[in-house]
Amino acid sequence: MCDDKKRVTKSAAEALQSLMRLCARSERSSGDALRLMRTWGVPEAERQGVLERLVAQRFIDDRRYTEAYTREKSRLAGWGARKIAMQLRQKGIAKDIIVATLAMLDDADVRERLRARLERKLHTTKAATEYELRGKLLRHALSAGYDYDLAMDVIEELSLKQK
Repeated sequence: MCDDKKRVTKSAAEALQSLMRLCARSERSSGDALRLMRTWGVPEAERQGVLERLVAQRFIDDRRYTEAYTREKSRLAGWGARKIAMQLRQKGIAKDIIVATLAMLDDADVRERLRARLERKLHTTKAATEYELRGKLLRHALSAGYDYDLAMDVIEELSLKQK
């Protein structure tokens, strides 16, 4: 016999309490909160009210969330601005907040992180020709969300060091 899992449904008050606990432990975006309420079966008419209370009580602040997310993904995961922006858009963060937060990234730090990432990749990448190696490094940088022009500049600098 297989027990079918019943979908957990929460009232607006229960959702508010659960989200307050979750937000006290770690940053959440308004999109995260709405997604959770949807999965909990909170009536659609009540979701916005719960979200407004969370924002008013400063449990949720999309700007604060975006800054923390950007710091974490840039410094710890080594992501570039394009990948961070794409992920934030998927989380439902407003474009103006994303643009303002990404503008705070230090270009020199971003460049140095990319250089370190590509140097590590260079040691583990096998290629028959320099052209093939450059292509692999470029694809790696682009997949991590770095800008094409920046990636090409850093690859040029690395290539000069290799000669």
